[in-house]
Amino acid sequence: MAAFQRISQPYRLAMTQARVTRRETSGWERHQLPEELGECYSERFALDNDLMVVRSRYHPTHDLIEETINPHGRPMLVITFGLQGHSGYKGCNGDALCFRAGYTTVTTFQSSHGERCYDAGATVSQLRLLVGENTLRKYVGTERADGLLGSGNIRQLAFRKSSGASNAHAGALTRYLSDPQSAAPLDMHIHALSLLAEQLHLLSPPAPETLQFSPRDVEKLERARDLMIEKMDQPLTIPYLCAAVGLNEFKLKEGFHYRFNTTPHRMLHELRMRKAYALLESGCQVAQAAYQVGYRYPNNFSAAFSAFFGKAPKSVFGKRRRETSSV
Repeated sequence: MAAFQRISQPYRLAMTQARVTRRETSGWERHQLPEELGECYSERFALDNDLMVVRSRYHPTHDLIEETINPHGRPMLVITFGLQGHSGYKGCNGDALCFRAGYTTVTTFQSSHGERCYDAGATVSQLRLLVGENTLRKYVGTERADGLLGSGNIRQLAFRKSSGASNAHAGALTRYLSDPQSAAPLDMHIHALSLLAEQLHLLSPPAPETLQFSPRDVEKLERARDLMIEKMDQPLTIPYLCAAVGLNEFKLKEGFHYRFNTTPHRMLHELRMRKAYALLESGCQVAQAAYQVGYRYPNNFSAAFSAFFGKAPKSVFGKRRRETSSV
């Protein structure tokens, strides 16, 4: 039987027709497609039972469709770093994935049967990190691992530009795979787990630790509130308040929830509205009240006041005038 068959362009090749051309006791091995198809091979290194690094380089002489069947039979998270060129994957159930140079694709599956597609004369190089469920559970826990792996069908979790850090780690692993004699298992573990950690963080950033507010922090929060009262006629901004009291933006916003059970924006708005109400009651005209609480345009102030109190500012000012006239 021929090693491959031609079906009205392109060539179609079963995954089982790839052959192992070299294997090392360290766990490194090289798989080569028939030479008639061009330079098409992959190199893989098993770092653990549930953690493998694979580097593939394909330069086919004809358009190529390679059948792929998941040989693991268990849930896997696969992180693919596009190093050169682009290729596609088509699943038997209609799923489609794209792999492109400079981009990282994250997928999960338990069983897959599909086809990888390569264009004739184009070079495609990729680095893949295959992570089994046991390794994933070890680092993120059972609940999160099960959530990432899903029901077992192929899922694309991410397709994003590769970061500088990812490129550096992927480059190091590629060099090790190209020269197995220089491969240092500890270094390969470090690079592989660094890639895994970055992608897991991007997929589901860990919740920030609960902030602690010292008495000094509380003083700064109260000072920010006092500045709102003192300078509400000015165009106050979050960056200004942060710089004035010495807190970063995140801590200022979280601190207002902690200390005042509100946001800086809501507090400033409420302070302005209540100050404006008092000014109007004292006989201040609408435009004057607007300017004194930080509004450049009286119409904007009137709209905000009406929304806050459910009545127009003129009704408050007019009421005060009528009461004064009747005395």
